[in-house]
Amino acid sequence: MTKAIKKQALGRGLSALLKDPENDIKSVEDKNADKVVGNIIELEIEAIEINPFQPRSNFNEESLKELATSIKELGVIQPITVRKLDFNKYQLISGERRLRASKLVGLSTVPAYIRIANDNESLVMALVENIQRHDLDPIEIALSYQRLMDEIQLTQEQMSERVGKKRSTIANYLRLLKLDPIIQTGIRDGFISMGHGRAIINIEDLDAQTDIYQKIVSQNLSVRDTEALVKNYHDSLKPKAAVVKPKAASFDVDESQKRAFNAYFGNLVDIKVATNGKGKITIPFQSEADFNRIIELIKG
Repeated sequence: MTKAIKKQALGRGLSALLKDPENDIKSVEDKNADKVVGNIIELEIEAIEINPFQPRSNFNEESLKELATSIKELGVIQPITVRKLDFNKYQLISGERRLRASKLVGLSTVPAYIRIANDNESLVMALVENIQRHDLDPIEIALSYQRLMDEIQLTQEQMSERVGKKRSTIANYLRLLKLDPIIQTGIRDGFISMGHGRAIINIEDLDAQTDIYQKIVSQNLSVRDTEALVKNYHDSLKPKAAVVKPKAASFDVDESQKRAFNAYFGNLVDIKVATNGKGKITIPFQSEADFNRIIELIKG
């Protein structure tokens, strides 16, 4: 705590340096830049604008109020990070919850790390830092990945190197953006998990996706239950094997004729007739003596 207070006290002195037009620091090469860049400095909240690259769009009001209460009692323990835009004008890179909570309790200044960065660098810093956070929902993370890829032309492989995640992990997040917007909202609001979303994404039809989503929510289904629903859906789309009906024989052998064969040979004779009029008569025998008996009958 003593160390934090000492740094913040030093930061108040550096604040005066930043407000001196003759010491306007615009790059790390400028005079006194080493005293400012990378140090904790007390900045006026009014001089800080929100970062347009901020990936977070949902802020839990109850959690924000709890953080505000903590800041009121203990102060801002972890400084925010900003980049210098112009004279006494800064843009937030990370720490929007801390900045919002500080405003709630009426603080006029907040401790901040000063960075010198261009738009692309600011975008990368803001998104990468926020992606590393544990409290972003899966859709916010997916949108952050997509924005980095779109705006600074990163491949999934390059993204993997930037954020220290496996390429397959990044691909799994990005696939969530193919879900119906209703389902994406469900993930953001915590009605279903990323695991549910990954199962549903295997269905291309958006109407079918939402049908399964409704069942998950209404029946409180697990991820495994969802995977089974998706499998059943795909199975229902497979063409059913046509039932091949046997072709009718070209003529019928009536029962009296069969009985006559059976009586003559003394065995159950099998008679089959094909559609082309051809057929087969099978005469079974039980032993060599029975075989010889049948032979004598055939000789007449």
